[in-house]
Amino acid sequence: MKITLIREEKETGKETLSTCDTNTFFEKIKTETKSGHITALRELLPALEGTRSRYEHIDKLPRIYPAVEYSRTKEGERRMKLYNGLVQLEVNKLSGRYEVEFVKRQAELLPQTFAAFCGSSGRSVKIWVRFALPDDGGLPVKEVEAALFHAHAYRLAVRCYQPVLPFDITLSEPSLMQSCRMTLDESPYYNPDAVPFCLAQPFAMPDEGTFRQRKQDEKNPLARMAPGYETAETFTLMYEAALGRALREVENWRRGDDDLQPLLVCLAEQCYKAGVPEEEAVRQTLIHYHRQADEQTVRLTLHNLYQECKGFGQKSSLGKEQETAFLLEEFMNRRYEFRYNTVLDDLEYRQRDSIHFYFKPVDKRVRNSISISALKEGISAWDRDVDRFLNSEYVPLYNPVEEYLYDTGRWDGKDRIRALADLVPCNNPHWRELFYRWFLSMVAHWQGVDRQHGNSTSPLLVGAQGYRKSTFCRILLPPELRFGYTDSLDFKSKQEAERYLGRFFLINIDEFDQVNVSQQGFLKHLLQKPAANLRKPYGTAIREVRRYASFIGTSNQKDLLTDPSGSRRFICIEVTAPVRTNVTINYKQLYAQAMDAIYHGERYWLDDEDEAILKRTNQEFEQISPLEQLFHCYFRSVDAEAEEGEWLTTMQIMNYLQTKTKDKLALNKVAQFGRTLQKLNIPCRKSYKGTQYHLEKVG
Repeated sequence: MKITLIREEKETGKETLSTCDTNTFFEKIKTETKSGHITALRELLPALEGTRSRYEHIDKLPRIYPAVEYSRTKEGERRMKLYNGLVQLEVNKLSGRYEVEFVKRQAELLPQTFAAFCGSSGRSVKIWVRFALPDDGGLPVKEVEAALFHAHAYRLAVRCYQPVLPFDITLSEPSLMQSCRMTLDESPYYNPDAVPFCLAQPFAMPDEGTFRQRKQDEKNPLARMAPGYETAETFTLMYEAALGRALREVENWRRGDDDLQPLLVCLAEQCYKAGVPEEEAVRQTLIHYHRQADEQTVRLTLHNLYQECKGFGQKSSLGKEQETAFLLEEFMNRRYEFRYNTVLDDLEYRQRDSIHFYFKPVDKRVRNSISISALKEGISAWDRDVDRFLNSEYVPLYNPVEEYLYDTGRWDGKDRIRALADLVPCNNPHWRELFYRWFLSMVAHWQGVDRQHGNSTSPLLVGAQGYRKSTFCRILLPPELRFGYTDSLDFKSKQEAERYLGRFFLINIDEFDQVNVSQQGFLKHLLQKPAANLRKPYGTAIREVRRYASFIGTSNQKDLLTDPSGSRRFICIEVTAPVRTNVTINYKQLYAQAMDAIYHGERYWLDDEDEAILKRTNQEFEQISPLEQLFHCYFRSVDAEAEEGEWLTTMQIMNYLQTKTKDKLALNKVAQFGRTLQKLNIPCRKSYKGTQYHLEKVG
């Protein structure tokens, strides 16, 4: 089995990819290299904690990817060669060598443990767990299937290993890209003959059950049976030791005959002294004594004893309201994790005591459930107290687009933005550069680099049905940000349309030709608007909403543009063949390139030369009004210095055209017709009669 090692060069930003046999890898990490970077890192880490500084040679330590053996395509992109079926679990924030070795010994108890070794920090343990498909023991071949398999495998690994480990597993979103730094461990645990967990190939991402559903699963011993292992009802050594001391203290206690309450009191005290987290003690006690006590009794008993051990049971000078506030804050931080999504303008949460990786909205049902859970723990908090906490600065702010952009890493120097533009087949030689500037502008406005202007340019993809134009628009956003994509903008509700500026990252104006002339005026207003001043529903104050949205459009019709003054806000491209959307896009590097270009001051707006190109290339997409067509039938432009021709005002031209047609021409179109004549660059001059155009009658 081969694992992947990737090292980024700090100076050039390029990455070096190599593979290594697992036998060689575990021999390699037993001894330090001459450079001694890992030892130096471990010595410096205590001094770096709490600061923004980083170890200067950290990039010398390559990242290890156990799940996948990668290779390079001809274009230099990563591609999955083989899926190894190894899931990485992490136990972090250990005190030192003793706890590291203790965790490794506990991991050895399960025959599915492929490896367990100390992390590069010296205070963490990485555990590699082996998985395989049933029957033949094979593994998924396609990357999509491997990603689904890996997500389910990670959840199963956490559920089976957490009871064995004396410390919490650091939960992370399951991904094939799970990795760790090169490390040093003189005695790693390595078992190449580990018995794999058998897991059937899933066909969808795992669903996250509710807290109540998970508790029911844990109470059911059958739900904890793991294929390939007799039983997963193994407790941590720390918990078992605490339980043993409690049983010795409560002499002659017998399961089923005696009251559980005295044992719970002693067990809670022993667990607290042993350092077992409260939620972990509750969970394991429910598994062990689920037939003798319900969840609420166990939770209240252990919580009260933990609070007493922490000093909350002692007499204090705090008033009742103050004590309630402190207890509610401790309850909230212990049971839940909250954040306020500034883009969605919504409060989100996930539970700390269950395997949840995704945040969900805090609706009325969730608020009521939190209030009831607090009351059950004896905290005399009203609904308004819970709401007051949730709507306060105790809940941190979270901006998903900024989190994503600043986590893209260093750009490797390969041009991916223009390569993305090349997926759209067209005959416009300026498309790549225009798309490049538009893409930089989109990312720059996500960052908030320029809050005085909006991204006022919008690409328009014009082509036949089935050319995958809308699909291309959708894949411009990475999967993590695709919730910020929409193709249903309602121009009839102007306030809602303006609200979309701060709610979405990319707005696709699908079927652009359905936008009528009056709506195109409002669209131009939206394109140039740097922010929206709106009143929240049921709110009283009008506040400024930051704009994130950039625009793109698609159409099957070519005559789209109706503005006679020009069309510099649109990049119209005729798609000549289906867009190549069945490609793998390295989104991290795609957006890392944009971040790098903006950081180095590269221009992300269109200059005068670019706008001149737009006006010239967009002419074939402009609608020619019936009045303009009639004009070309009876007039032609004449040079201002030529002797032939005559100087005519707009009204005189329309009067003459009226004599040539039976249809009545609307006089209220005079101003608009004048702008059309200016767009045609007809020689003109100012006079007391108004603007006159030098023309010759041809019909």
